[in-house]
Amino acid sequence: MKGVLETREVQSPALENNPLGDPARRRLTVYLPPGYAEGTQRYPVVYFLHAFGSGGASWTNASGFAPSVPDRLDALIEKGTIPPVIGVFPDAWTKLGGSQWVNSDAIGRYRDYLAKDIVGFVDKTWRTLPKAASRAVVGHSSGGYGALVMGRYHPELFSLVGAHAPDSYFEYCYLPDLPKAATALLKSGGAETWVTEMRTRAQETKLRGDDFPVVNILAMAAAYSPKKGEPLNLELPFDLQNAKLRLDVWNRWLVHDPVRFVPKFLDAFRKLKTVFLDCGTRDEFNLRWGTRMVADDLKAAGVDVVHEEFEDGHSGVSYRFERSLAVLVPRLSQD
Repeated sequence: MKGVLETREVQSPALENNPLGDPARRRLTVYLPPGYAEGTQRYPVVYFLHAFGSGGASWTNASGFAPSVPDRLDALIEKGTIPPVIGVFPDAWTKLGGSQWVNSDAIGRYRDYLAKDIVGFVDKTWRTLPKAASRAVVGHSSGGYGALVMGRYHPELFSLVGAHAPDSYFEYCYLPDLPKAATALLKSGGAETWVTEMRTRAQETKLRGDDFPVVNILAMAAAYSPKKGEPLNLELPFDLQNAKLRLDVWNRWLVHDPVRFVPKFLDAFRKLKTVFLDCGTRDEFNLRWGTRMVADDLKAAGVDVVHEEFEDGHSGVSYRFERSLAVLVPRLSQD
């Protein structure tokens, strides 16, 4: 790598006293391009939002023979495909596996953590170009969802959004897992007991394959249907005894679906320079279709959209960041 990775610790006021008791002090990894240390130049910034089930450190891990995302970013700069940028890799891990990068009474204020605490810290610590025209936010899966959340709420901070396989069209990506979650939670005697058992498995041996859909649904409920006083401060979208869909709670989820919120917040998305969207044609969570819907709505509203599909599934597709970065980074203001 020709650039340099730096790691700092950030104390987040937004995460202090969060409901899950997760750390308010987080490690932050930042990529600095070649020549940063020797010069005085200021740089545009790309924020990378990790997926559910991973944390900020996951970006720096090379996967087998595949390079890490910072390595890919470094190579794009070296080849001249993109101009030099600073890359920021924040951590939004929670005890439930993720935050969806939203503010929630069951999880904490993770949208504020990124938009206020992390962006502010980065601009104070490194030589950034501290304006929306010089900031992009990208992510995959729940990170892609988070990128759309930032586009919805914070076009004053980010002018470019890249969403790879973002959680969208909840009927297709979440409904299939509700019966699986109901089965496991009923067997354990409830959400709190199941989470305790899951954490014990993770510490003593490893998670089972059937744990993922359960913790995923719990984390999504914490993000989309929080309710103080309920177990884990969340409402499940199904009856725990017979798995019948609770439409009142499910409708709370749908408010957070990009397929629903993008058409309602088009004024915010019209402020963006470009939105990059993609998804594999064999995505196991059926996210291809929601991504298409979001792209169609944005295009119809006059938003500059680059929408692509490729022959692959949901996981192991970090190579697609080379494509989104090649599209988005040259459009960032360099001064």
